[in-house]
Amino acid sequence: MNEKYNVIIVDDEYLAQKLLQDYVSKVEQLQLVATCSNAFEAMEALKSNAVDIMLLDIQMPDLTGLELVKSLDKKPAVIFTTAYSEYAVDAFNLAVSDYLLKPFNFPRFFQAINKAIGQVPPRTENAPKPAADTISRSNDFITVKADYKLYKINYDDLLFIEGQHEYVTFHTTQRRITALFALKDLEEMLPKERFVRVHKSYIVSFKHIQDLDKSDVTVMGNKIPVGASYRDELLARLQ
Repeated sequence: MNEKYNVIIVDDEYLAQKLLQDYVSKVEQLQLVATCSNAFEAMEALKSNAVDIMLLDIQMPDLTGLELVKSLDKKPAVIFTTAYSEYAVDAFNLAVSDYLLKPFNFPRFFQAINKAIGQVPPRTENAPKPAADTISRSNDFITVKADYKLYKINYDDLLFIEGQHEYVTFHTTQRRITALFALKDLEEMLPKERFVRVHKSYIVSFKHIQDLDKSDVTVMGNKIPVGASYRDELLARLQ
C-alpha cells in the first residue's frame, strides 16, 4: 500500500480548520491525526503521534506558530498557513517547508504538500523500498494497479499527472489515483501526441490545456507551473 503521511492542523479559526480538513481529505497520501486550536494542543498532539507534516497558523493566542516551531527540538515538515505576509522571512529562517498566504486554493496547497512530503525522512533508516506499482498502456487508456485495485484511466479523462517524491498522482475528470511509480518512466510510456511534460513534477494532457501565461499553464481550471526548460517545446506545440 502507498505510504501515508500523518498530518496535524494547528489554527485557532474554525473556518480555517474546516478548509484545511477538506484539503487534507482530498490527498490520498495524507492522514489527519489531530486538529488543534492552539500551540499547546499541538505540543500534546506531537507527543502522542508520529507527525510528518504540520499545517500551522502563525497568529494564535498565548504562543505564536513561530514560537512553537522555535521551541521544538525535533519538528515535522512545517507549512505555515497565515493571513500575514510579513512573517515570511522569519518563517523561512526556521527552515520550514512552505508558507501559504491565506486565502489559498487547493492547487497551491497541493504544491506545498508535495514539497513537504519530499522533506519527510523515512521512518526507519534501513526500511526496504516498496515495489513499484504496475502501470500498462493501451491505445486509449492506461491501467494502474495500486492499493490492491486495478484502475482504468481513459486518456480523454486524464487532466494531468503530478510527481510526488517517489509517487505519481493521476488527476482525472472524476477522481485522483496515486501510485508508486517514476514520473520519468511514465513520460516515456504515455503517447507523446496526447501528453506533454511541462515541469519536473508535471505532465499535462495537451487536449485539456486552456491557456498559457509567463509561468503557468491552465488545465481545466488548474494552474500548473511551467519549467523554463520545458517552455519552448510547449510553445512550439501550441502554435
